[in-house]
Parts: sequence; structure tokens; C-alpha cells
Amino acid sequence: MPPKKDKEEPTAAARFGRVKNTLRMGVVGLPNVGKSSLFNLLTEQSAAAENFPFCTIEPNEARCEVPDERYQWLCDLWKPPSKYPAYLNVTDIAGLVKGASEGAGLGNAFLSHIQSVDGLYHCVRAFESDEVVHVEDSVDPVRDLETIQTELCKKDLAAVLKAIAQEERDVKRTQGTKLSPLFISTMDKVKTMLEKNQPVLMGTWSTPEVDMINEKLGPSVITTKPVTYLVNLNKSDFLRKKNKFLPAIHKWVQANGGGVMIPFSVEWEQERWNKSKEGPAALEAFMADSQGAKSMLPKIVTTGYESLQLIHFFTAGETEVRCWTVFQGALAPQAAGTIHSDFEHGFIKAETVSFEDFKTYSKGATMADVKAAGKYRIEGKTYVVQDGDILHFQFNVSKQPAKK
Repeated sequence: MPPKKDKEEPTAAARFGRVKNTLRMGVVGLPNVGKSSLFNLLTEQSAAAENFPFCTIEPNEARCEVPDERYQWLCDLWKPPSKYPAYLNVTDIAGLVKGASEGAGLGNAFLSHIQSVDGLYHCVRAFESDEVVHVEDSVDPVRDLETIQTELCKKDLAAVLKAIAQEERDVKRTQGTKLSPLFISTMDKVKTMLEKNQPVLMGTWSTPEVDMINEKLGPSVITTKPVTYLVNLNKSDFLRKKNKFLPAIHKWVQANGGGVMIPFSVEWEQERWNKSKEGPAALEAFMADSQGAKSMLPKIVTTGYESLQLIHFFTAGETEVRCWTVFQGALAPQAAGTIHSDFEHGFIKAETVSFEDFKTYSKGATMADVKAAGKYRIEGKTYVVQDGDILHFQFNVSKQPAKK
């Protein structure tokens, strides 16, 4: 009887775009759908949010705190002088209009801003108002969704045609070479999808195909980016949890690759934020009159963070509790490198416990009971860091590479 084969380690799924810890979400949509107002609420900034198209020209960039009850629990336990939550980087991008891929409304510049982010908050307006102008003079969320998707696909199609032409020129310059079958089949598949106004992310791709797209088209391909759909309602519809446009929007989203759809209301969120500035009593009274409604901003932030495949681990102690953001699938040395490059170069081991185990077994701000329960682990270089791990790294500075 032949020996049994060792069980293969699971391999990470292929992913489009950049694999790094500092990824960004971009807020996109038509003009006057609530993008800049949402950006201001998320980041507590004061970006221009006027009632006319293109009041935002240059992209506004900021970061917002990622809400995490585990982090708050650790802070309450340790009560350290220094506290650092996880953050999500967000960019407010000027509104696109029909024809943007051909330059309408400064479209080429705005599309280049979208290319530079890693995931999208697609904000769509689902309320009628005589006070807020619409670039198409009528409110039709599905039409607006189609407009944005069409412009993004056209921009990507132009990039694909350029990449194909470049590859053909490179092959002609090098005698005895030809286009690889994988390149031809992958680019044909991408081109066909984009010509049908289908985002690349909708396709079924093998790992070699994803690698080919990343290599030849790069992370700037817009329709490979994950999308979270944010449906901006008026206050009344948000409170009663009903809106005549929502069923059609949901149907469109499901027919175009799916994704998370979050109804929210800039109008209600702005009022809530204003009341919070007046004091706890004013906010409490406002929330009591809000028919059980809750702010959707935390869900918007966490959904964007997760769509970028970002996670965070904790370092916790008497002096500091801190979240450290890493990409999903990061190994222990890579996670250590987010603290300091010396930690990665001289990595020896990681001492770790999951947050849930720490919360279950600890009887205070100490690891003693966790260790007694056998939940405190020693992990090596191949350990894949999990979301919510509490980590302590051992490293040796002498192991860092010699300077040239």
C-alpha cells in the first residue's frame, strides 16, 4: 500500500489589485448624490459639499476610525495612556457624468483619481428634492448606476486595448517571440466582458488569469475593485425603512456582480452629528425620536475595510493598546514589520492568543490565566495572522540584513 500523501496546505485565493496594508476606499457617483457630505460625516472633515456639479475638483483624502468593540474592551481593561484604533483611508472623488471616459466634465482626470484607490463606495441618490439639483434633471437610481458602470468599463476597455497594442509591439521587437496563449485568452475574455458593460470582477478567473491581469493591466483597472453600494435616502424614508427605488436598485446590483448594498441617509446622519455636538442630552432626545434608527456610518466603514480584505491585530499592555492593520493572509513576520522593519528582519517568534480566548480566560489585565488554560501559543514564520489576534513579537536586531 503506497504511503498516504501529506495533506496540502490551503493556498491563498488569487486577488486583484495591490496587496498591502495601506489600501484606500474612494467615494464615487454622479454629482450631487451626497458623496462629499458622506465623506465629511465619515471623516469629520469640512470638504466642500455644495448644491452644484463639480464643487469637488481635487480629491479629498482623510482617514476614519474603524469601529471595533474588541478594541474598546481592551482599552477599558488596560486603561492605557496611549490608544490607537484601526483606520480606513477614504478619498472623496469628484462626480462623474455621462461621457466621462471621453473627457466630459473633467472626466479623464476624475477617472484617474478612481484608478488610484483600491475599493469603491458607489453612492447613488434615491430621493427627490427640488432643492438639490440632479445633473440629469430627474431621479432614476438605476440609470445613474448604469451611467457610472458604463464609464468605468469604457475606461478599462481603453486600458486593455492599450496593453494589447503594447504587448504586440514588444513581441515584434524581439525576434522569435510571440504572444502567449494565456495573454491572448485572458485579454480576449476581459475585452469581451468590458464591451458588454460587465465589470471584470464579475468574471470567473483562474489564478494564472488574475496574475496576468495584475501584471499587464495593473491595479489601476477600475472594474476589478470591490464595490459597496450606498443608497442615499431622505430622512423620512430612512426612518420608515421604505423607499420606492430600493427594489429596482437591489435587482440591478444582483444582476451586476452583487455586492453589499447599504441604505442610509445623509440628511438624518447630518442631523444626528449636529445633535452630538450640542451634547449628550440633545443626542439622546434626537435618537429617542428616531423610531429605533441607528447610524449606518459604522457599517459603511467596516464593510469598506472588509471589502479591501484588511484585518487588524492588537498589541495590548499597560502603556498602549493599538490596532495594526494588515492584509488578509499576512504572515507573522509581515505583521511584525508593520510595527518596525527590525521586527520583520529579525523575527524569531510570535506569542499570540485570539481575542475571544483572552476575553474568555483572562481574569484581568494579565496573560497568566490564559497561559494556564493553554490558550497562549508560540507561532513561527509561517503563521498566518488572524483578525483579532493579540500578538507579542520576539526579534533579534542582529538578524537584520547588512546595509550595503
